[in-house]
Amino acid sequence: MGIVEEAHNLKVLGSGSQTIVLGHGFGTDQSVWKHLVPHLVDDLQFRVVLYDNLGAGPTNPDYFDFDRYSTLEGYAYDLLAILEELRIESCIFVGHSVSAMVGAIASIARPDLFSKLILISASPRYLNDVDYYGGFEQEDLNQLFNAMGDNYKAWCSGFAPLAVGGDMESVAVQEFSRTLFNMRPDIALSVAQTIFQSDMRQILSLVTVPCHILQSVKDLAVPVVVSEYLHRNLGGKSIVEVMSSDGHLPQLSSPDIVIPVLLKHIRNDIAP
Repeated sequence: MGIVEEAHNLKVLGSGSQTIVLGHGFGTDQSVWKHLVPHLVDDLQFRVVLYDNLGAGPTNPDYFDFDRYSTLEGYAYDLLAILEELRIESCIFVGHSVSAMVGAIASIARPDLFSKLILISASPRYLNDVDYYGGFEQEDLNQLFNAMGDNYKAWCSGFAPLAVGGDMESVAVQEFSRTLFNMRPDIALSVAQTIFQSDMRQILSLVTVPCHILQSVKDLAVPVVVSEYLHRNLGGKSIVEVMSSDGHLPQLSSPDIVIPVLLKHIRNDIAP
């Protein structure tokens, strides 16, 4: 087993001629795709690649390099290394939350490797700015980071229901609490700081691969206006669909709403 394979817990399912790569968001791991994967493998006959971002609970913390992952580029280099390891020449990339922006960065370096990007709950910047509404003030983020640093377990218990939305006792909240709590607290804080302080607005015009932007109508982390901002500023063709789901992890919390939408965008290209 190669170092890339081992570090990221790489899994390849199905043997279709077309490859789809699934990248998860903060606080989750590849298990967040459990409702989607059977449809891709059995119904659409895709070859499906699953992996964990370094720092995620199931990964070995010894592989986590605080310098490398102080910017999103570190994760983009990892994604390109995974594609190289598996000799993938072209794929559809589905990126959730931070992985949406990671896919965008990777596609600028190697547009030939991506036939399209499907961006779920994506944001190029979480902080509000003069002409930009990202949903957070710096004071909000400082409080979030302090709470994570003070008592990580307590913070997870409070953050999970807010991020997932909907019912506090739901299986999705319990699942997100579990994967969030599996992260080493100092790594989780570092990753959260990297993500929430990132600003990718300046690179959007360089993304030439077609982008399908999928967004919950209600999302604590990403206001709906952000999906419109992405649509206006991405360099290539893009399309937005706002789904009736609630929360930042809709593929986990509202699979009945989200999976059909995802499958439609995976199957269908953007009309010229």
